[in-house]
Amino acid sequence: MNNNIDNKAKLWAGLSKEETNKLLDKFNSSFDFDFRLWPFDLQGSAAHVQMLAQCQIIKEEDKDRILEGLINIEKEISADPSLWKAERQDEEDIHMAIERRLTDLIGEPARKLHTARSRNDQVATDFKLWIKKVNLEFCELIIDLKQIFLKLAQRDLNQIIPGYTHLQQAQPISLGHYWMAHYERFNRDYERFSEFRQRLNYCPLGAGALAGTTYPIDRLLTAKLLGFTAPTNNSLDSVSDRDFVAEHQFAASLNIIHLSQLSEELILWASEEFKFIKLHPAFATGSSMMPQKRNPDIPELIRGKAGRIIGNLQNILVVLKGLPLAYNKDLQEDKEALFDTYENLKICLQIMPKFLESLEINTEKLNEISRKSFMNATDAADYLVKKGISFREAYYAVGQIVAYCLENKKYLTDLNLTHWKQFHESFDSDIEEAIKIETCVHKRESFGGTSPTRVREQISKCWEQINQQTNALKTERNKLNESDDSGCRSWFKISPNY
Repeated sequence: MNNNIDNKAKLWAGLSKEETNKLLDKFNSSFDFDFRLWPFDLQGSAAHVQMLAQCQIIKEEDKDRILEGLINIEKEISADPSLWKAERQDEEDIHMAIERRLTDLIGEPARKLHTARSRNDQVATDFKLWIKKVNLEFCELIIDLKQIFLKLAQRDLNQIIPGYTHLQQAQPISLGHYWMAHYERFNRDYERFSEFRQRLNYCPLGAGALAGTTYPIDRLLTAKLLGFTAPTNNSLDSVSDRDFVAEHQFAASLNIIHLSQLSEELILWASEEFKFIKLHPAFATGSSMMPQKRNPDIPELIRGKAGRIIGNLQNILVVLKGLPLAYNKDLQEDKEALFDTYENLKICLQIMPKFLESLEINTEKLNEISRKSFMNATDAADYLVKKGISFREAYYAVGQIVAYCLENKKYLTDLNLTHWKQFHESFDSDIEEAIKIETCVHKRESFGGTSPTRVREQISKCWEQINQQTNALKTERNKLNESDDSGCRSWFKISPNY
């Protein structure tokens, strides 16, 4: 019997010596897109081989040779990733490409690296490591965006704008209050990513293909070396679980929805009909035909990318819905969509803070709208209620007053006391002060309200919140023990003593 291994054969070859069809090779390959997982594959392999040596499954000298080879591969790829990738375009995936290159570099010891693991648990681990890094990156970008909202809120504390329901003018609010509303939305996004990271923090490595392994491995050691809290509990679930992909896509989808809703408002506000804001030429484009145009391309593109990212969430949900346990090749489809979400959401989160800072607020237009509106109608009704009139009676009286004003082309602030008393005898001279737009905003001092006093309190608390979140992220960064995609060399130096 010939036991010599063909170095050119597929690493999973064994049952059949026949070559696979070239079209199958192309259809089956994921190397073109999962190449970006290379640092995490090296990290996982480094931790795995240290565990194998610690558990005396392989010899120390073999471990040292393998680690040396992995370090050399890291240097090769870091030096020129595109060249390294181009030279291996025929590989099935990044995992096989690294193992084959390791064999080329160190020979026989490389064949021991895959002891007690499968590509199933290997891929799941690599992917989790990548998502952990991306999760922190998104949290940091969201914090950057939240800081912009706090700065804008402080600046625009006393600027009054229309508040809308059904896109109809409803009640006056502080522009600072408006910015803080968006702060709250993105803070929930931050919390969603943070909470999800806790569930993400369990390591599948060592689960094998689906049933575990007969080797006396130490999965807790592997998990600790890779910065996970603990190993996953069930080997069958470990290799088939892609909840973490769906959760990440869901958190990203809500994040882009919030960006899209903000974008929609900014697009409206920049229109000639609203004129609430003016776009900075550095963050707007022109028309190739109409010289007067200044187009809000940034928020429009964000609004468009929202559909794309939501579609990526649907992609993984549909892939998962009919899969039996354990691993199925369908799960190869979990990566491209997530990588696409990462690239597109990242640039949206990067550009939105700069776009917001560049906007010029049209205070003259906003002040004019505040004066010429019926946004103070509710306050006129509240005036009567505070004099003991039922809200429904007050509501009806003010409704009649608004109808009178519309018919006579007036606003509530144009009326004198005689007019007011025609509709209800409880109106008195202090109604004029009660319905001033500034009064309407300033007296809404209920918790979470729009009064500048309350908004100022919100801003102060939120700065404290951001400081806490920033410190927590720094701690998480230190736990990951990495600085960028080429920083995996440090993982090889981790002591197996834990």
